[in-house]
Amino acid sequence: MKREKLGSRLGFILLSAGCAIGIGNVWKFPYMVGQNGGGAFVMFYFLFLIIIGVPILTMEFSVGRAGALSPIKIFHKLEKPGHKWHIQGYLCLLGNYLLMMFYTTVAGWMLYYLYASVTGKYQDLNPEQIGQLFGETLASPWIQAGFMMIVVIIGFFVLSKGLQNGLERVTKPMMLLLIILMCVLAVNSCMLDGGKEGLIFYLKPDFEVVKQVGLGNVILGALTQAFFTLSLGIGAMAIFGSYIGKERSLLGESINIACLDTFVAVCSGLIIFPACSAYNVAVDSGPSLLFVTLPNVFNNISGGRFWGSLFFLFMVFAAFSTVLAVFENIVSMTMDQFGWDRKKACIYNCISVILLSLPCALGFNILSGIQPLGAGSGILDLEDFLVSNILLPLGSMVFLLFCVTPIGWGWKNYFEEVNTGKGLKIKAWMKPYFQFILPLVVGIVFIMGLM
Repeated sequence: MKREKLGSRLGFILLSAGCAIGIGNVWKFPYMVGQNGGGAFVMFYFLFLIIIGVPILTMEFSVGRAGALSPIKIFHKLEKPGHKWHIQGYLCLLGNYLLMMFYTTVAGWMLYYLYASVTGKYQDLNPEQIGQLFGETLASPWIQAGFMMIVVIIGFFVLSKGLQNGLERVTKPMMLLLIILMCVLAVNSCMLDGGKEGLIFYLKPDFEVVKQVGLGNVILGALTQAFFTLSLGIGAMAIFGSYIGKERSLLGESINIACLDTFVAVCSGLIIFPACSAYNVAVDSGPSLLFVTLPNVFNNISGGRFWGSLFFLFMVFAAFSTVLAVFENIVSMTMDQFGWDRKKACIYNCISVILLSLPCALGFNILSGIQPLGAGSGILDLEDFLVSNILLPLGSMVFLLFCVTPIGWGWKNYFEEVNTGKGLKIKAWMKPYFQFILPLVVGIVFIMGLM
């Protein structure tokens, strides 16, 4: 079966960025900034993204492009005879399934809140009632499971139309609309009366606040956020490397994608922090910032229903960009593994992902008695822990060691592949950093995640 290819370089950049850009950018990044001292956290985050995230991203792309297969078969093709690197391919498939087992539920929340905003469901509610609305949403198995299923069915329907006619055709305009929506929302938020203090907190490093939080905590928080924001370690990026030609070198493309990913994260803060400042909302209120705090803000501004609907439309686009990208990885791996055509892979995986996602969707209501990580935890917390704290850092370590050690694919092959084509190049003098310092940092991230 001839491998499908993307239709354009823009498609590759937007699809890869869409995989990286997700709820973590527009939800987790702002509240991490709020909890870790504002601008100082942002400064460290940028640093770690450049020195850690981008190098590992080039490795996933290089392995994908050289192998021209899905992650489940790439290592079989590139590893030396008798070696066992191909086990990582099966861990990639496991990681993609696990990620979607909870991510589809959270994407369903975004879709439900878009519906609630458009229909005025939380309009004229007081802060306590808005908090209750989110609780009622979680407590309803019909809302939880229903909106999760809508996300899954739409996702696999799009992919069933093909790589160019389905995934690329939908993702390109959706990502461009997402960026336009962000800019409009950010400008509106920055113009609110009283928003200036929020901007100062967000963009100006305040080392007095860092002292209170603890410099070590701020650095570790920025390190983990930079590491996880690019969805590294489970082959989610390798798949798009397998769909592109060799016209461009991969360092430049990786930087483009990291910049786009960071732009979305930064713009999210420009939307949220001035609004929080203008309406005296705590910026460190954690995950509730999105579903409780911001609906309160929209209730208090002129045209709030319109701006709230735009915001949650943007959130739906951000969630769907990741869902479509990871679903493509799953579809491609099952096509390679079982020899299925695209439509058959989409049907089987649609049913499988719905069934696998039900425990998480029902974990806030029918299955709420299951608390796998201790009192107050849920099924979502366990699945998130397994992906974020174990499979992503371990998978990144495997890709890294595979590319820089003699027993893997090796530095020479990686160096040649990553630098093929026009654009920025990896330099030979970087080899010691890639071979010794990067594995140490990834190991620290893994140990931190377990702790």
